[in-house]
Order: sequence, then structure tokens, then C-alpha cells
Amino acid sequence: MFDKILIANRGEIALRVLRACKELGIATVAVHSTADANAMHVRLADESVCIGPPPAKDSYLNVPALLAACEITGADAVHPGYGFLSENARFAEILADHNLHFIGPKAEHIRLMGDKIEAKKTAKRLGIPVVPGSDGGVGAGDDAMAIAKKIGFPVLVKAAAGGGGRGMKVAPTEADLLLALSTASNEAKAAFGDGSVYLEKYLGKPRHIEIQILGDGRGGAIHLGERDCSLQRRHQKVWEEGPSPILNAAARAKIGETCAKAMREMQYLGVGTIEFLYEDGEFYFIEMNTRIQVEHPVTEMITGIDLVIEQIRVAAGGELPCAQEEIVINGHAIECRVNAENPVSFRPSPGKIMQYHPPGGLGVRIDSAVYQGYVIPPYYDSLVGKLIVHGKTRGECLMRLRRALDEMVVDGVETTLPLFRGLVREPSIIDGDYHIHWLEHYLAAGDTKSS
Repeated sequence: MFDKILIANRGEIALRVLRACKELGIATVAVHSTADANAMHVRLADESVCIGPPPAKDSYLNVPALLAACEITGADAVHPGYGFLSENARFAEILADHNLHFIGPKAEHIRLMGDKIEAKKTAKRLGIPVVPGSDGGVGAGDDAMAIAKKIGFPVLVKAAAGGGGRGMKVAPTEADLLLALSTASNEAKAAFGDGSVYLEKYLGKPRHIEIQILGDGRGGAIHLGERDCSLQRRHQKVWEEGPSPILNAAARAKIGETCAKAMREMQYLGVGTIEFLYEDGEFYFIEMNTRIQVEHPVTEMITGIDLVIEQIRVAAGGELPCAQEEIVINGHAIECRVNAENPVSFRPSPGKIMQYHPPGGLGVRIDSAVYQGYVIPPYYDSLVGKLIVHGKTRGECLMRLRRALDEMVVDGVETTLPLFRGLVREPSIIDGDYHIHWLEHYLAAGDTKSS
């Protein structure tokens, strides 16, 4: 096991990793920008190191500063959390060059799955079902039109690198394709430094379902069920739940084993999430995230397995926590991402939290690094915290979530709490009858009607 872990992140995920380290008896090092000097994970860590000014490129993405912090403190491993350097293969290689352990997958797998074109080819080779589309990158020439016609309109133009909905455009007809290609390519170039794009069949009203996997890097891998992340705004997840309201045990076991088998063949190390679109009973691979997910608590609540602890254990050469047949899905869990944003315009609302009251009670969990008097800085994401609720059934979970949302108080900044208080009372949400475009329609309507 590791002696000391440096947590190369901030906010709630840094605090989440710190808690796992403490339960394992591992010393912790918090790094922070000058804007995060009073952050909760900095206060609770065994040691802390300031690594630069507020801009992420000068602090949390500053690899030399992170290496210096490891050397100063004697840390022997680095946990990247999510975002920032968590899916940077070169960072993992640099750490290895300095005899430091990267708590995450092998660099080769990060690099492979970070390129969506290669990831799709790999998934197909490993027997994972994929969305019909181009075999590689496409340009604005005749080949793109020919491929699009073969796939069938509408088609989706997607960036080969990156994510979060950037570099992604829909071409409903042939007349729209050239503009979609150039727009997506320009966005991808600006956001990721790579303008490569590819084509996929555009699905009308699919669900977004992801499979959580855990591998030991030596040919052992298990899956821990699925999460339904279909409630999204601009391709950003807002509400996640597990198990999915529309999957039965047989479908879950089949796609889960398909993913676990593929990870065994890859000899994948650590946690990862294989994401699919699901429509008319069919799964279509879209990408794999080679890191801990924001929504990982949903899986923890329904399986009882601490994913961050297991992530650390397998990175240190440990065994998987259990065999596949020992994993039991218990009840239902829902996570709401509460952001410091205007609930209508979604404009960020940084500032000082004047009052803060997290909800409590049986089955209620808050993953947050804020406190009364904490100042949410304008330099990073606007996440206040994640409200996760568990119940014996989905109905009980929804009732508990409604109560917890009404109980939660965050004053001094605007938050998205009013949005969730409305969603949890929507008939379509209560019935589990929604898809990846549902929330956009709901918000555009501006009332309780959606489709």
C-alpha cells in the first residue's frame, strides 16, 4: 500500500479522496491554488502545498509544480480525481518517470480511450456494440457526404478528442452537413487543440446509460451495474440514478458482462465507465471515461462498495474486492448535481455562502466541500455539492429526495436547487419516462410540460 498520496485536485472530489485515504490509514497531501487556500480538503489534509495562482493552467494543471510538491512532501502516489489531469496519459508517464504511482489506468489505455475514434474501433474489436458511423476521421469532402448517406440522416458530427458536448453538431439533412462539419471542427480545435471529427448515426430519443467497471490490471475485471444519466443539459449530466428505470436484470447482466469481459482482455487497471446510448432495446457505445466519475456515489449507494478505496487498492497491486457473483444491487439511488448557477439561465453565481444547511436522515448523503462562509471562486466549475439519496425502491428514493431537496439551504449565491425541486415532482420523472433530450425540452418550455 502507498505511504502518502498527493491529491492533485480540488473541491468535493479532493475531499472525497482524502476521506478514502484516511480510512486506509494513508497520509495525505493537499495541493491548492491561492484561491483555494481555505478549502476544506486543505484544512483536513496532513500536509498542504500551494502550487500557484488561481488559473488552473498555473496551478492544478502545472505538472512541474505537482512534481515539486511530491518531492517536498515525500508523496509516493498521486490521485488525480476527475477533470484536470485525470485523463492525461503524458502526466501518468511523467509520474512513472519520477518513480511516482499514478492512481488510475495505464497510460496506454488512457491514451487509447481518449481518442474517440480509436476507442470506438477498440470497443468494436472487443465485442462492445457501437453506434453506426465512420471508421475514422472525416473531412468536408465527398467522403463525408458518402459516409453520411450510408449511415442515414440525421447524423452527428463529433470531435475525436475531448468531451462535454464541445465539438458536437447535428446535421439533420444533407444541406446541413458541411456547416456542421466546419463548426464542430472549429470548436474541437479551439477546445482541445485537435480539429479531427467523425460521424455517427443520430439517435432520436435514446437513454444515456453507463456501466461502472473495476479492473486489477492483471486480467481480472468486474462490473458494478449501471447508472442512467439521461437528464442532461447541453450534453452535461444533471441528474444520475441507478439502476436505470428501464433495464431489467437480464439486460443489465448481459451488457455488464460484455464490458467486464472487454476489460479483462485489455487488462484494464482501476475504475472506468463505459458509456452507451440505449434505444429500442439496443446499446451503442459512445465513449469510455478512464477515471472516477462525478456520479460514482450512485454506484456506491446501491452496491456498498467504496469505489475510491478500491481504486487505490488495485493501483497498489491489490485484488478485486469480490467476485462478480457476489455483487448485489440493493435498492435505488439518485444524485443531483447542485451548482452555483442561476436555475433558469444557468449563469455561474460565484460568491460567499452566507447560510448552509445540508439535509440529513436515513439514506441521505452530501458530497460537498463547501461550508458557511466559504467563498465559491469564479475560476473553476460551479459545483456546490452532490446530493445523493438511497431508498429500498425508486419510489421511496424519490420521496426521500423530495424531502432532502426541500430541507437543503444554500444562501448567498444562486443555485440549481429550484430546478431539482421541480424535476422531482414531474410526472415523467416520477414514471422514469425520459430521454437525453427531455430536459432541454422541459427547460425550453419553461413550465411543467415536456416530451
